[in-house]
Amino acid sequence: MEFGKNNTPFREDEFAQRLVSTKRAMEAAGLDVLIVCDPANMNYLTGYDGWSFYVHQAVIVAQDLDQPLWVGRNQDVNGAHLTTILSEENVIGYADEYVQSLTRHPMQVVASTIAERGLGSGRIGVEADSYYFTARAQAVLADELPDAVFSDAGVLVNWLRCVKSDAEIALIRQAARITERIMQRAVDLIDVGVPQSEVAAAILETGVRGIPGEGGYGGDYPAIMPLMPSGVGTSCPHITWRDEPFLAQTGTTVEIAGVRHRYHAPMSRTVYLGTPPQKMLDAAKIVDEGIDAGLAAARPGATAHDVYAAWSGVIARHGIFKESRCGYSFGLNYPPDWGERTLSLRAGDQTVLQPNMTIHFMPGLWLDDWGIEISEPIRITQSGVEQFCTFSRELVVK
Repeated sequence: MEFGKNNTPFREDEFAQRLVSTKRAMEAAGLDVLIVCDPANMNYLTGYDGWSFYVHQAVIVAQDLDQPLWVGRNQDVNGAHLTTILSEENVIGYADEYVQSLTRHPMQVVASTIAERGLGSGRIGVEADSYYFTARAQAVLADELPDAVFSDAGVLVNWLRCVKSDAEIALIRQAARITERIMQRAVDLIDVGVPQSEVAAAILETGVRGIPGEGGYGGDYPAIMPLMPSGVGTSCPHITWRDEPFLAQTGTTVEIAGVRHRYHAPMSRTVYLGTPPQKMLDAAKIVDEGIDAGLAAARPGATAHDVYAAWSGVIARHGIFKESRCGYSFGLNYPPDWGERTLSLRAGDQTVLQPNMTIHFMPGLWLDDWGIEISEPIRITQSGVEQFCTFSRELVVK
C-alpha cells in the first residue's frame, strides 16, 4: 500500500455518493457542518481505519467543502493518509500535548479547523449520544466557537449506513463465511472438561485467520468479544468466558461474528453437553418456529414491528413473553458494538424495511436460571430475505 492511493475496499465514487447523501441529510436537518466522532461513521465517510478511537478524533463534513476533513492525533496522520480517500491537505493532526491533558483538549483543534475555513458561525451538528463524544468535548466546542449554533445530529450517518451498497453486501457475505467457520470450530471444541478460555482463543484465532487457502481472505477483530456464558450464565446474555471448564449437563450459548474490513456477520447458537432437559428442547423448537415466522414477515414495505409481531405471536402461543427486542441493524462497526443503533425489531418500531438493510434477527430467550440463543444475520431483498449463513438452527447436543 502507498500513501495517496485508495486502499479501501470501495471505489471512490461510492464515497462520493455517501458524501452527497450525508449532505442531503444535513440539509434536511438544517446543518451547515457535521462533526462525526463515531469511528464507524468516520470509516464510512472517508475509509479511515485504525485503533485510535481511545483518543479524540473527528471527521468534519461541511456543505461548503468538497471533501470531509479528518482531525486526529499526529501519530495517526500517516494512518489517515494510508487508509482514507482524502487529499493530503484534508488530513489534520494535533500535537501530543492535547492527548489526555487537563489544560488542552483536541476539540480545540477541531474548532480551530472549522473556524479557519469560515464555518465557525454556522449551524453545527454533533453526535451527542455517541460512545466517543464526551460532555467535555461539547463544552470545549461551545467555548471555542461561541458564534455557532450547536444541535444534536443524533445518528444521522448511522441511518445512511442502514441500507447497504452491493459492495458492502459482498463484504458481509465474506464475513458470513468466516462466521460459519468460527461457529463450527466452537461447536467442535466445546466439551466436558475443556477450559472455556481455550475455546475463546480458538474462536478469536479462527476469526482472524478467516478463509484460508487459494482464493481465501483474512478476518478482522470483532466489535464484541465472543459471548459464551455457560450453565446458569446462559441467563445472562452478555457474559464472555471464564477459566472454568465446561461441565456435563450444562448448556452454553455462543454469540460471535466473522468480520471482513470491519463488516460483521453476527450469529448465535446453543450447545448442550449431556441430555438436555425437556424445557430446553421445547424452547429450541419454539425459537426455530419463531424465526421462521419472522423471516416470512421480513420483506420490503413491512415494518420492524411487523417482524417482531410475527416472532412474538409464535412464542405467545407457547406461553412465553420476551420484553426485549428480537433484532437490530448491523454492519460496519468498531468496539463496543456491532449494532448500528438504528432500527430494532421491537414493538412499535415503524421503520419500513428496504432492500439491502441487514439485520441480526436475534430472538434469544433469557429466563431465571437458563437461556437459549439461536440467531440469524439476514438481508432484506427485493422480495423477502437472504440468510447470510448456512448453519443448522437445531440445539447442538453433545
